[in-house]
Amino acid sequence: MSDHFHDMRDSQRHEPTLQGGPDEPRQMNAERTAHADRLAHERRDERRHVRISPPFKVRLADGQTLEGADVSLSGFAVRCHRTVTPSESISASLLMMAGATELIIPVRAENRHSTPLSGGQGYTVGFEIIDIEPPHRELLRQVIRSHLSGRTANVEALMAGEDPQTPRKRQAGVTTPLPASRPPRPMGRYVALFIAIGILVVVAGATAYRNFMMIEPSFAAVTAPRIDIRAPGPGKLGAHELQAGDRVERDQLLTNVENSDLESDLILADAAQRYNDRLIQNLQEHLDSGSEEVSLANSAQPASGDTLSFESVSPEIARARIEQFETARDYESSRITALEARKSSNQIYSPCNCLVAWALSSADDTYINESERIMTLIRTGEDDVMVEALVHMDDIGRIEPNQEAYIGLPNASEPIRARVRNVALDIERQPRAGFPNWVRQQQNVASVLLVPERDLPAQSVGQPVDVRFTDAPLLGATAEWVWQGARAVIQFGDRIYRAAMQEEEDRDTG
Repeated sequence: MSDHFHDMRDSQRHEPTLQGGPDEPRQMNAERTAHADRLAHERRDERRHVRISPPFKVRLADGQTLEGADVSLSGFAVRCHRTVTPSESISASLLMMAGATELIIPVRAENRHSTPLSGGQGYTVGFEIIDIEPPHRELLRQVIRSHLSGRTANVEALMAGEDPQTPRKRQAGVTTPLPASRPPRPMGRYVALFIAIGILVVVAGATAYRNFMMIEPSFAAVTAPRIDIRAPGPGKLGAHELQAGDRVERDQLLTNVENSDLESDLILADAAQRYNDRLIQNLQEHLDSGSEEVSLANSAQPASGDTLSFESVSPEIARARIEQFETARDYESSRITALEARKSSNQIYSPCNCLVAWALSSADDTYINESERIMTLIRTGEDDVMVEALVHMDDIGRIEPNQEAYIGLPNASEPIRARVRNVALDIERQPRAGFPNWVRQQQNVASVLLVPERDLPAQSVGQPVDVRFTDAPLLGATAEWVWQGARAVIQFGDRIYRAAMQEEEDRDTG
């Protein structure tokens, strides 16, 4: 920066400026005009130390404000009423107008010369900028460039980031030739673009074929044979810990029904049998003793409600009554056997290796009636878990046994191939779990059972699935694989997005 202030002690300044001060000699004005004409054709990098005279002020550290004379990137001059000691260092702020806004540029400068003004009206003091922050230097450069280009500096133009010299350079039509050794543009981006376009076209074609050419059922779900466990009689449901999703083995005790009336009948029948045994034993002892009179009870059923009394009878009558008591005892014995059979039926066992689909809670002494449903079991053996679909009657003529179909499970990345087992206007005789009853009440639909080539998990029973029937196996398989792959990619992206959003929410709340 010292080259700009060459021979600062001289009262005359030889640096080119665009505007002459009113107090400078006229010959210097002519010289400046000639220099300004030459400056119009200089390059941008040659104007680094050009002085301009925009309206600006300089505020010193003690609060004094001086009128500015000119300014450049390396220094500035002010007008004051006193001289300044040479090499005196000051801290000041350049106050420059940019439209309706005043820009403040803090600098640190040293005095280089003091020139008296004509008429003794003061001095022109020149300073060299020795310290300025890079952002403030860039701001000062933008203001000087704007003034040189003939534009008024404003904050909007400075924020736009466009150099004022750029439009002039574009109008000149100067183009910089590309270097001869510039490498060719990479073709990878174009290849990736064409591949992406091709994938989109393939996915769109597969989706159109799948939706318009393949047969879509009204509703489809995974089903399995259902076994309903019902109460053999009224009573209180016994405690059990079975819940939906539990597995049970064949002949495993599921629960029991506690029938208090049945227990009472069994106790009374056992008492009647023992009562008749005792009567027969007493009469036989009296007959064996050779007594002429035998004491005999008038009733063989103590619980019949009749008043129990005894009378004396002959041995012949006593023998006849023994036969009656034996008949009553045999009846009570048979009744006990029947009651015990009914009691044993209240112990409910599993009929198969099944999965519990639903179970009635046994909490709070639940009371149930006869034939009320206690549990629902589903068979999960080989070829038990299948898919049932309801197909409209307009499309049922295109479906035949052993026809190929494709099953799409939720959150699955590939379809499952299946075969049509049978087509019927109603469901099979054996009820199947996993299909809502209200769906079966639809009109103009037929039931189609599908056997998947791959075993479906038992936990998927009752889960709605996406099914497509195809007449062209090759095209159908291709369309289904493409569509399922695209859906898997979309689901994967959606999971990543949701995980990122959840992580951001957790970070904000944390």
